[in-house]
Amino acid sequence: MNTSQRPSIRYAVLGPIRAWQGEAELDLGSPQQRSVLAVLLLRHGHPVTAGELIDAVWGESPPSAALSVLRTYVSRLRKVLDADRGADGAPQVIVSVTDGYVAHVPEGALDLAAFEQRVAEAGKRQAAGELSAATDLLRDALDSWEGVPLAGLPGPLAETERSRLIEKRLSTLEALVDIDVQLGRHREAIAQLTALSAEHPLRERLCQLLMLALYRSGRQAEALAAYRRTRSILVEELGIEPSAPLRTLHDRILAADESLDPASLSLPADFPADAAPQPATQEFRPAQLPADLPTFTGRAVELDHVRALLREAEGHPPAVVISTIGGMAGIGKTALAVHWAHSVADRFPDGQFFINLRGFDPTGSSVTPQEVVRIFLDALGVPAQRIPAGFDAQVGLYRSLLAHRRVLILLDNARDTEQVRPLLPGSPGCLVIVTSRNRLTGLIAKDGARPLTLHQLTREEAHEFLARRLGAGRLAAEPQAAAEILTCCARLPLALAMVAARAAETGFALGSIADELRESHGSLDAFASDDSDLDVRAVFSWSYEAVSAAAARLFCLLGLHSGPDISAHAAAALGGLPLREARCLLTELTRAHLLTEHFPGRYALHDLLRAYATERLLAERQTKERDQAVERLLSWYLHTAEAAYQVITPHRQPVPLEPLPPDCQPLAFTSYDQALDWCETERPGLVAAVHQAAAAGLPGIAWRLPAALWGFFYLRSHVHDWLDTTGTAVTAARRARDLLGEVRMLAERANALRVAERYDECVNDLFQVLAWYRKLGDSEAMSTALGNLGDAYLHLGRLDKAVEYTRRALARDRLRGDAWGEGILLANLGDAYQRLGRFDEAIGSLEEALTVLRGIGDRWVEGVALDILGTVHHRLDRHDEAAAYCDQALEAHRESGNREAEGRALTRRGDVHLAAGEPKAARASWEQALVIFEKFDHRETQEVRDRLRRLDGLPPGAPPDSASGGTATARA
Repeated sequence: MNTSQRPSIRYAVLGPIRAWQGEAELDLGSPQQRSVLAVLLLRHGHPVTAGELIDAVWGESPPSAALSVLRTYVSRLRKVLDADRGADGAPQVIVSVTDGYVAHVPEGALDLAAFEQRVAEAGKRQAAGELSAATDLLRDALDSWEGVPLAGLPGPLAETERSRLIEKRLSTLEALVDIDVQLGRHREAIAQLTALSAEHPLRERLCQLLMLALYRSGRQAEALAAYRRTRSILVEELGIEPSAPLRTLHDRILAADESLDPASLSLPADFPADAAPQPATQEFRPAQLPADLPTFTGRAVELDHVRALLREAEGHPPAVVISTIGGMAGIGKTALAVHWAHSVADRFPDGQFFINLRGFDPTGSSVTPQEVVRIFLDALGVPAQRIPAGFDAQVGLYRSLLAHRRVLILLDNARDTEQVRPLLPGSPGCLVIVTSRNRLTGLIAKDGARPLTLHQLTREEAHEFLARRLGAGRLAAEPQAAAEILTCCARLPLALAMVAARAAETGFALGSIADELRESHGSLDAFASDDSDLDVRAVFSWSYEAVSAAAARLFCLLGLHSGPDISAHAAAALGGLPLREARCLLTELTRAHLLTEHFPGRYALHDLLRAYATERLLAERQTKERDQAVERLLSWYLHTAEAAYQVITPHRQPVPLEPLPPDCQPLAFTSYDQALDWCETERPGLVAAVHQAAAAGLPGIAWRLPAALWGFFYLRSHVHDWLDTTGTAVTAARRARDLLGEVRMLAERANALRVAERYDECVNDLFQVLAWYRKLGDSEAMSTALGNLGDAYLHLGRLDKAVEYTRRALARDRLRGDAWGEGILLANLGDAYQRLGRFDEAIGSLEEALTVLRGIGDRWVEGVALDILGTVHHRLDRHDEAAAYCDQALEAHRESGNREAEGRALTRRGDVHLAAGEPKAARASWEQALVIFEKFDHRETQEVRDRLRRLDGLPPGAPPDSASGGTATARA
């Protein structure tokens, strides 16, 4: 038989799943096998992975051989659907694709597709006014149903699709009876509406249509009885009152409103009883709010905030309660505003207005206040001939009509205060909700508006956002992919909605969706849409195009900054701008919600806005300008870090610097704490700057910046950052054949490895450093390396080696007159002696170290020497002396900001108190130490916990090493 003679296969899912070839029905096998075919048919020619098919058929409890069974089902279906195909070139129905299958179904062969086509065509006919033709199409569509869709099929997907299809059929039925009522076929519609309302008592739309049909049939009492039944069910089962449209229709039927007469047959889809324009003298209550988003989720904190505004106003209402909801594009301002408005609409019985002011419309055609006032006057039923000619007079009439009324006005997407202010009513008890991408400062300052700025959804809210759209089971089945989607979407509602729509439409596994997002990382391609209102890139552009050219330039350049946030000073360096001008531009960007000032003077870009800034940067700025901006910023970080370093460690080896680029002014520091605090605040940006310098081909900055930060990293126990940056710096210097930088960073990495207790690696790096410094003839650097080698051996427990190398370095520093190096080495030598039990020599060395260190004012290393002295006296059972040295060490550590050493000194002081028979004092010291160590996730945290457990009579872990001073130090 050739292809043209073979009857095509028809499929049905609007009932039990069936298939026919010609007049012969095909045997589709077991319910599970039929489920496989149903999934493939419902994907409308899109591929379905094997994992999705397994989930669809068996859910969370698939058999151990699920994949093998699935392949068997597919093979059997092919034998049925593809019988005698292939020999004459006819295409297969089920085709294997990468990791799955796809079903090729000719157009019109699936009853669901034919149903949807008829419904869509009916919508077009209805819009064109061809109502009779629309009803014929809808009836034909409904006649194709054979019962419960996918009847008898097991599995979670069948259940989900069954519910979706049933809802689709019910919505089509509503549309049909809606048109019947519009056409005046009231009596014919009543029987069907009565049955449907009884079957679906919570659907208010059915009740509205039934009430209107009954009323127009002269059955007013029955119409009112239908309302009472529905209201009773809503109140008893859900604890809610009927919606405003249903209540309004009830009131108008009760009042025998003439506009409901059968002569007025217009019935818009959003409100079943639209009235003809009323004279201004008759009370009219507009209800213009758009539909609430059925999947709205989260924002509990924000909703509590805005609801509190009305609670505050109770009893003494002001002229008007105004709330401004601001935030970046796509953050969900309108969704929140509409949801809140619906939740409080019953408190404003005189009406609710809504207008999209289009303040950031890409065409620039924002709605003027003059247009809005005319629209609102029309909504209030004012005839055109009664509207005054002048705008001021129109505003006066508008406010007069709202006087003594309680109305809610939602002004969406406002551009500025001037667009909003004329629309404010003067009536007590009114509520105005304004959304905008700009900060409406004037409205806040002059009109008492209460601002609310929306930020990203929390991770829990974002997860719930996806779950409401895709189903919690689908997210639970692929938790890692779901988490990655949340990250890639940066918890932005618009981006999440786009991804959820794609996942729902395609049925692709979440892992595949996550792969797409990962592959497009750094761009917004994955969030593109034909609808500009949903295209993330287009939505961002409306705010971007509204700011000044100078602000737009700075916004683009901010895409070059690799840290999580940026200070105004750093932004000025990035842009090559005076600080004052940079601050003005940052304020402009913040008001446009293209930037967030999350802390005074510190600004952050939302992840997707950063991607947009990068796109605009590449499209609008030349390579030379971009490179110069990066060099300015990184040079500013380096020179400012060096300025801080000079204050934190004034006796250290200086970092050689190159001249600053023009238009770049580093900070200066006047105090130790100020310098240390700046480093802590900028730490994420400084770490990112090291990596950015290496990637940007600036190896000189890449190694000099960690060299300037070693003291800070050591003092604040940021060992991971220290290792990370020095490792990057070694690689960058080596690639650039910068021998000085490579050797300096090897030495620096060795210090970090020593603090990380990776002593063997530390020693290996230091021997490489020594070999290089011998070749270079750098005597000072050799002395430092020898001393650090002695310190590494000290921690390895190789005390003989520790003493040997420390003495060699000490002799060199004394010869050169390096007091700072001498003080460090004497302290380390004292620590080695006390570990060897040579206490007299330890005390002599440490007291000599204190003399030297106090002579140069080095409180940092002085604290180290005091700490070791406390350990020596503690081991000699001289409790009073030990406690005194511990207290002096604590004072020095706190003054120098050495938090790790502070924790160790507190631990040691607790040991001394316990040895002296003072358990309460010991507990107090250890608890303070524990707070410090837990903050830094320090390796000695467990040791302190064990001390506290022993104090409580509980079994400890490993006992502490009482012989270890734990405070010896190295130098750069």
